[in-house]
Amino acid sequence: MRRLLKQNEFLVYLVVSHQCPGNLDYADLNQVGRIGLWRAILHFRPELGHPFWHYAGTAIRRHIWSAVKEDQKAQGWQEPERAGDSLPVVVEAWQREQVHQAIEEALVCLPERLQQILRLYYGFSGQGPMNLEAIGQQMGLTRERIRQLRNEALVLLRLPALSIRLRGLCEKDSQPDYRRARRENDDWLRGRRGMK
Repeated sequence: MRRLLKQNEFLVYLVVSHQCPGNLDYADLNQVGRIGLWRAILHFRPELGHPFWHYAGTAIRRHIWSAVKEDQKAQGWQEPERAGDSLPVVVEAWQREQVHQAIEEALVCLPERLQQILRLYYGFSGQGPMNLEAIGQQMGLTRERIRQLRNEALVLLRLPALSIRLRGLCEKDSQPDYRRARRENDDWLRGRRGMK
């Protein structure tokens, strides 16, 4: 449970930063959001088929709005003005951040040269994506060798030990998904060895 709490604390930050806080300060809202996240963890039922982040985001948002409403009532305010439904935006930003973290965690497990090639090819290095030829020129290798190394890196990233978190976030973690990845890796290895 603590692991789930730690993995999803960023969702609290996103919900708090996108909601109208009334007169409550950020620390109070953050604490209220964490309580909402904890309650979501306690009451989540995976057998219903809903993703946890969606359930938790809704619970956090409701908990925060309840606290804002109580605070405003205590101060003699009218019904608080509701902010627009920004939960989908918040969840999308949170998902993007989680996917980015999962990719980073997987990349650091690769050899340095393979990391560098993927970072340059997909633009993870902070600049735009580069093509194989440009990466080859930068690294002093041929375009074909860069293509081979990129494919080798992708094969390694498809291994369950490196891809489990990312697959879970992208909802590609079923047995058929893993079997498909295994077939792709086997096909690549056969092609590399010149086998049919």
